[in-house]
Order: sequence, then C-alpha cells, then structure tokens
Amino acid sequence: MNICVIGTGYVGLVAGACLAETGNQVICVDKDEKKINDLNSGIIPIYEPQLDELVHTNTKDGRLKFSNNIEEAIKSSLVCFIAVGTPEDESGNANLSYVFEVVNQIASSLNSYKVIVNKSTVPVGTGEKIYDIIKSKTDVDFDVVSNPEFLKQGAAVEDFLKPDRVIIGSSSSRAIKIMKELYAPHILNGNPVMVMDVKSAEMTKYAANCFLALKISYINEIANICEKTGADINEVRNAVCQDKRIGHHFMFAGIGFGGSCFPKDLKALINTAKQSGTDSNILQAVYETNLKQRELFVQKIKNRFSNIQNLTLGVWGLSFKPKTNDIRQAPSVTILKRLLESGAKIKAFDPKAQDEARKIFGEKIMYCKNSYEAIEDVDAMLLLTEWHEFRTPDFDKMAKLMKQKIIFDGRNQYNPKVMQELGFEYHGIGR
Repeated sequence: MNICVIGTGYVGLVAGACLAETGNQVICVDKDEKKINDLNSGIIPIYEPQLDELVHTNTKDGRLKFSNNIEEAIKSSLVCFIAVGTPEDESGNANLSYVFEVVNQIASSLNSYKVIVNKSTVPVGTGEKIYDIIKSKTDVDFDVVSNPEFLKQGAAVEDFLKPDRVIIGSSSSRAIKIMKELYAPHILNGNPVMVMDVKSAEMTKYAANCFLALKISYINEIANICEKTGADINEVRNAVCQDKRIGHHFMFAGIGFGGSCFPKDLKALINTAKQSGTDSNILQAVYETNLKQRELFVQKIKNRFSNIQNLTLGVWGLSFKPKTNDIRQAPSVTILKRLLESGAKIKAFDPKAQDEARKIFGEKIMYCKNSYEAIEDVDAMLLLTEWHEFRTPDFDKMAKLMKQKIIFDGRNQYNPKVMQELGFEYHGIGR
C-alpha cells in the first residue's frame, strides 16, 4: 500500500518506519528541511530502541523515503497519516494549528480517493472539523479516520508492531476495510481491531492516558501518607497490586510523570470537560498532585540541609523516563530549576538526554561523561530517572567518590536496609 506520513516527530517517524517494515511504500514528509536532510543522511533526531535500525533497513531497501514535498506525497498515496504535534496553548487547550495547516494542504492536493488518518492527539470533534474543511475545498472523494496511537516511549516500535489493540474511528466501510488490511500484519497475535465512531476514538486516547496518569498520582498520594505514618509504600504497593482488578502497571511511587502526553492530555481533557459544562475534579486533582510531587522532593532535600546554597548535588537521570532522550515536562527540569534557584551546584549524567538538557539549562549545570563522574565530591546524589544502568552501581566506589554518602532516591530503586548497611543515608519516596 502507498502511504504518506505527514510529520516526522516521535509518532510520525515510528509509524512510518513500522509501516514500511511490513512491506508498504512509505513517504514521511515534513516542512523542516534540516530534519528531512538529516533523515536522508541517516541521522535519527530522536532516541528510541530499534528505531535506528528500522529506519536504516527500510530506507536502504527502498520502502521508506523522506521528503519536503507534501503535495507529491499526498498525490502518490492512498492513505495519508496526519502525525503533527498538538502542543497545549496558553489556555491549556490542544493547539490544532499544525493539524489544520496540514488539512488545508491535503485538501488542495487531493487527486483521487484518499483515506485521511488522524494520528495526532486531538479533542473530541476534531475529525468532523477536518472533514468539513476538506469537503469545502474539493469534490474529490475521501474519508477521515481517527486512529489514535498508544506508543510508550522506550517501547514504541514494539508497541506499534504488536499493539494491544488498534482503534479505527470511522463510519465508512470502504475506509475501515483499507485500515484493517493495513494493520493486518500487526495483529497476528490475535489482539483486536476495534471499530467505532470518530468521536469515540478521539475520546479513547484521552481516556486511556488520563487513567494511567491517575494511577501514578494515586500511588504517589498513598506514598506521601505512608511516609508520614511510617508505612512502606513498596510493601503496600506489592500487596495492593496483587488484586487483579488493580494490577501492577503504572503503580510505582516516585517524583511523578512527565513527557509530551500525560500532562498535555490531562489539561486538554480538563478543558474539554469545562467547555462541555462537565466537572473534572478527579482529573484536576491528578494534575495538581503530579506537580506537587516534584516540589515535595525538592523540599525533602532542603529539609535535610539547613542551607543548600553552594552545595554540590550529583544527578543521575534527566529524561522523563528511561530509554528516551525526551525531557519534555520531565520532573528533573522542575527539580533542577528549583535547586539552582536556591543556589545549589548541579553535576548531572544521563545516557541519552544531555543534549536536550543543554537546550534548557545551557551551562548552568555540569554535564558529566558517566554516572561516577557526576558524584565526585558531591554532598548528595539524586536519582531522578530509573535507567537500567543505575540499578546496581558499585556502592563501594560511590562511597569513596562522594563527599557525603547521602542518596535521594526519586524512583525508589534501592533497598533502604541495604543502603543503611552500606553506610549511606537514604531518602526514598513513601518509605
């Protein structure tokens, strides 16, 4: 099948590479000439496991191409994916300007029947607006489909190739048939293709992300209660999660969630509720609890030291989660800003996200070559991202390098009893 993917960001690049991997002819287009030139030169703008290999293999084999010519890409394709960003605006609503810019380009380029698939996360009712815009500008036949993505950063390629479910929002039997054919190689494991109306598909994306965010904020709130009462959140969590109705996923206490999806989608759904005259008290609490968790961690550090001015703190992890270089809305950004404002000096190491951090902090922090360099002569170590390589460090080496053997574990990665036996002062979350 001939496919174009408009937008070569996180979603678009993963989708394009994975669709090419199953034999389709895919053109990924973007108005950013530098990004397209880099991709044609083999430079991948994001870090995502397996993506590099997937892009290079399918480019070499001729199934995946990159271009700035959106008109040509649309005209040569049967299925056109919209995969551009929908960042929040000043009011917390999803900014749809990029989506509608692409929609107008599609409308002026239609030369035959197309399935126009929206993969961008958009508020309920956007699909209808897309249809109306295109219909007002052309007599060429087309269908609009909502096909939300459910990709976890750090496992996005696997999620796309072997999805839990595929959501197809459409009332067109013709478009549904084409979409089922397109996704057939991805559901050989028997997981379902779920067909519904466009509005329900759009809402499904928000409902799923906001529920996962709720689980994180819930366990963090329980952790805060545990910390004040003397209970251990890890023991509580393990017992609670044995209940099959609850499960273990997204139930880890820490410094909260970040990334480009959960915070943005929460605010967008809160605004959708407000605009429809519906209360969203739970969603609002989820959002506020998440922000509070970062501030509590900073306060924990300040409470330990009478004054953090001129203290040197070693930071392990900057990305909002492991296996990505993404620091958008990352807890580390808020935490480091607060510490710098209070006069602390920061030495940091992250396996993949240091270049992205430089765009925010410049030279206000010291970027280290490895985790051990980041803790030389520090007054405390802060674990902010649970990269696998931080799980079992050489604690004897750490003890010799650190000025003070103090650890603030923002991800509850280490065992408090073991830390105490090794001579470290340990501060976790809810423990």
